[in-house]
Amino acid sequence: MEKEEILIIDFGGQYNQLIARRVREKNVYCEVVPYTISIEKIKEKNPKGIIFTGGPSSIYQEDAPKCTEEVFNLNIPILGICYGMQFMAYSLGGKVKRADKREYGEMDVNLDNTSMLFNNLRNTNICLMSHTDYVDELPEGFKKIADTDTCKIAAMENSEKNYYAVQFHPEVNHTENGDKIIENFVINICKCKGLWKMDTFAKNTIESLSKKLKDKKALCALSGGVDSSVAAVLLSKAIGKNLTCIFVDHGLLRKNEVEEVEEIFTKQFDVNFVKVDARDRFLNKLKDVTSPETKRKIIGEEFIRVFEEEAKKIGTVDYLVQGTIYPDVIESGLGKSSVIKSHHNVGGLPDYVDFKEIVEPLRDLFKDEVRKVGKEIGLPDYLVNRQPFPGPGLAIRIIGDITEEKLNILKEADYIFREEIAKNNMEKELSQYFAVLTDTRSVGVMGDERTYDYLIALRAVVTDDFMTAKFAKIPYEILEKISKRIVNEVEHVNRIVYDITSKPPATIEWE
Repeated sequence: MEKEEILIIDFGGQYNQLIARRVREKNVYCEVVPYTISIEKIKEKNPKGIIFTGGPSSIYQEDAPKCTEEVFNLNIPILGICYGMQFMAYSLGGKVKRADKREYGEMDVNLDNTSMLFNNLRNTNICLMSHTDYVDELPEGFKKIADTDTCKIAAMENSEKNYYAVQFHPEVNHTENGDKIIENFVINICKCKGLWKMDTFAKNTIESLSKKLKDKKALCALSGGVDSSVAAVLLSKAIGKNLTCIFVDHGLLRKNEVEEVEEIFTKQFDVNFVKVDARDRFLNKLKDVTSPETKRKIIGEEFIRVFEEEAKKIGTVDYLVQGTIYPDVIESGLGKSSVIKSHHNVGGLPDYVDFKEIVEPLRDLFKDEVRKVGKEIGLPDYLVNRQPFPGPGLAIRIIGDITEEKLNILKEADYIFREEIAKNNMEKELSQYFAVLTDTRSVGVMGDERTYDYLIALRAVVTDDFMTAKFAKIPYEILEKISKRIVNEVEHVNRIVYDITSKPPATIEWE
């Protein structure tokens, strides 16, 4: 299969993952690489195009990030975004100036839609601006292709060399037709064909793993989440019984999830499946702990200890399997793969395990791509489309200390919430939804008797990227049904509230 790749050179922009996602949505493979990448490495990757990201720096700062200017001698298309535009202008002989004040927000941008970059767009589009510096004079060979009332050069191009740059951010949802701008660059200018498909990825990955790990043993720490489950099934299809999955039941998963995971990996796939009942052990460790950060540390540490103990019983293994995905790689620091491998999923590699290397079959994929692979290899929808779930599980959806009683209350309330959302066919409308057991108790009346019981908070959001989110406007009649059911069916709950805060200012999770 012909390889086609877009290289995204990161100058520290907050939206670098979004740029990559937009490119992948065109079925084109891309990688985010640090601006320090060498020209030799770029040539080795042989990209069909390059995108410079935004960044917080000023191009004239002494330590401003700059990649090798030899990229301009590769004869391939380049798109600069925000700081990336300023870097392009500066490097090629233009002038960049600092504005009196930062320009931020949605602006009307006047576009020259005769440019290939803006092909099939209207003359005026709303775009997100976020900059202090701006291009004041164009480099030789460039022409202006966009402006605003306050930014005289909002985009530029040298069509002869296929260099394009925009001062705004086409990758964010706030920019009207930003997706089309990315498509024009990737498909029309870079001539990519869109060959990056998940059915092909799954097939090729299984074949590759089968050859590489032939007759070797692999160990997988299975959390029951989407990433580790998909990674485990890929390995299962590649090496069968030579894979052992260790599934630690710490008691902090949602109702029925332990049984669902066990059903899948003992009856649908040919793996050695080891379930460890560590519920009492985790509860004892978490007794009287109220700090969410301390909860996280205790759970992560204890998971490693349980994993180590169980792995010792198995003996020497050749490979350790992790469900690392591409956002983990980016967020853990580009160019630091050894650090990423040491700290993702299992939280730290067991020192005693004699393995040749770590296998991370999903490390090039975003979450939506992982879900597509999961469907391709036969995982059921309820697992593939599983709600985003925090690593510490329900421990950080219980405000305050954790007890078995509180866990049972939250599991039942959360189950009712999810069940009613499913009955009303709203799962695909909501990005994430869950219940929180607060540490607040309030007075109520049930059966002519006074009660003093827990308050449950319901949370549901709609988002494309989880960087920002809006609270979901669930119809009142559905919320009313959920409220009645929880109060009537779950003991020690007498009040329900619905969280109507967006992100920002709030986060999606409560802790």
